[in-house]
Amino acid sequence: MKLTKSLILGSAAVFAGAGAQAADLPVKAKAVEYVKICSLYGAGFYYIPGTDTCIKLGGLMRHEFVVGTHGIYDAANAGLGAAHNRLTNYYTSRSRGELTWDTRTATQYGVVRTYLDAAFTWTTGAYSGTGTTAVNGATSYTGNAVGAAGTGSIGGAGLGLYFAFIQFAGFTFGKAASQFSTPWTNYPGNTFDGLPGGGGYDAVNQITYTADFGQGITASFSAQDQVVNYTTNIWNVSGATAAGLASGAYGANDIGGSRAPDLVAMLRVDQAWGLFQASVASHELHAGYYGVDETTGHPGDKWGWAGQLGLSIKNIPTGAGDSINIQGVYTNGASRYNFQDYMGTTYAMYGGTGVVGAYQSLGVGGVSDSVFVAGAGQQLTTTYGFNGALNHNWDPRWATSLYGAWAAVRYNSTAKGYICGAFVPTLALSSGAAGCNPDLNYAVVGVATYWTPVKGLSFTADLAYTMLDQKYAAGSTVTLPVQAGIAKPGAVYELRDQNSLTLRLRAQRVW
Repeated sequence: MKLTKSLILGSAAVFAGAGAQAADLPVKAKAVEYVKICSLYGAGFYYIPGTDTCIKLGGLMRHEFVVGTHGIYDAANAGLGAAHNRLTNYYTSRSRGELTWDTRTATQYGVVRTYLDAAFTWTTGAYSGTGTTAVNGATSYTGNAVGAAGTGSIGGAGLGLYFAFIQFAGFTFGKAASQFSTPWTNYPGNTFDGLPGGGGYDAVNQITYTADFGQGITASFSAQDQVVNYTTNIWNVSGATAAGLASGAYGANDIGGSRAPDLVAMLRVDQAWGLFQASVASHELHAGYYGVDETTGHPGDKWGWAGQLGLSIKNIPTGAGDSINIQGVYTNGASRYNFQDYMGTTYAMYGGTGVVGAYQSLGVGGVSDSVFVAGAGQQLTTTYGFNGALNHNWDPRWATSLYGAWAAVRYNSTAKGYICGAFVPTLALSSGAAGCNPDLNYAVVGVATYWTPVKGLSFTADLAYTMLDQKYAAGSTVTLPVQAGIAKPGAVYELRDQNSLTLRLRAQRVW
């Protein structure tokens, strides 16, 4: 028994020792997959380990300080910024962190590309009036708030998804730049966002096919979302109010549900000398109901359209790398293709007056796709305009752009009759129907200077002067109601052209 026990224990010890020795033997490690440079698509791309997909990561950090307006994007042409009183901010600031990724995979059908551009942005807010009587003045804050995290925000910062698309075999699916817009969009040479005169920068959901004919010649055909990017206002003038008219809204906005996307076609020639582009777009106008419910009826649908020509000339005689960018646009029932969506579409700008009995002066006007009244059809609004810039490089670190834009809004005689039928009696226009003309011109001139001390780091100063040229009879007055939100009293105001001067200072690091 003792012998058997000794044999069993001895065998266990042998096997245990053998196991320990086996565990101590070196095991061959798996090869480490190092990130490899991908040279197929330009600088900055790397292979994702274990795949044949290349990726490029990028982004920017930006801080802006804008003087003379409540909005980063636009001039002081409405609301608190244009009120010019104690509720008006003298400056607005914004900080932004933006991240991008760009992936490319070669396939038998061509390159599959995905692209994402997203940003967190924190912007100064404002205090609007909330008082209800002459002795209980009060204000409330609107805008990003410290620590006010909620839907779509972190630490009070708003999340923006700028681009998110897939490209495959000539098709683009997702949120990308409109094929109507030129490559410089509403920035021919500026950082100021509020330029009319052509298609805008803001990306839009779309399905697009692009044909490449070689030698820099391409054509694109696109179906893109019209809401909200490419719709201004469809005004039911029967719903106009004194408060709305005082702010430049010529009726109740009465837009129905989406029925058809905007259809866009574009032809582009992009060569060493520069670029030429022609774009056209169709835009369906689908209004809601005349009244509170579907039994009240509705106006019939109509189609609007827009056409644009763009030209860029490179390496002009003023210096190496200098360029001229210019574009012109005409719209009928598709005003967003001129007054792009970083711009406001209702204007109420206040200033001084020399008219006896008037409290102040007011420049008022609005942009729409169409207007109608109960029981009648839509009247399409016509606009046209242009923008452009001369871009000059002083040396590799300094550059200056001189830029400008001009746009016009024109209502037909029937639409004017609808608008003036509400405007004249509601606001007691002193010149009556004869002096009532809701047409307007809108212009911007500016200069921007850029300093790039090192690659990817730039500092910008952009000075812009904006002019609202209204067409109501000179010397006319209106009587406005109390507007608590901007602290304007109920009083008589002279109708007069107005202007706005803004200065944008920007520091930006791109990688």
